[in-house]
Amino acid sequence: MARPTSPSLTEAESRIMAILWEKGEATVRDVTDALSAEYDLAYTTVLTTIRIMTDKGYVDFRKEGRAHIYRAVLTQTGARKKALGSMLGSLFDGSPRRLAQHLIEDEELTLEDIEALREEFLSRKSSGKGDKS
Repeated sequence: MARPTSPSLTEAESRIMAILWEKGEATVRDVTDALSAEYDLAYTTVLTTIRIMTDKGYVDFRKEGRAHIYRAVLTQTGARKKALGSMLGSLFDGSPRRLAQHLIEDEELTLEDIEALREEFLSRKSSGKGDKS
């Protein structure tokens, strides 16, 4: 039985996307070479993962001769939104407030962190971006 599709990037997909975001475009060989310093991955493993990512709509490609040149379709912001939405739903009952409380209580945010969040909140509120109406 096939494993269900992950709603956010897997660790392997995240590593590949980081290469594509950095380079803009890359072949499977380029990605394999870039990852080889830290991970001992076979070309075929990277190829399979990129094909899965193409099926998911995260990556697209163009043909150049016999080579496939891949590029990220999913942006870093889009990946963050998917991951955060999944985490909010599964760990915080869909509540951004519970996530924020967790960050404040358990992640040892500094006063500088909290002030930066406060400034962001006030900026969005004054521009109307924080309204849910």
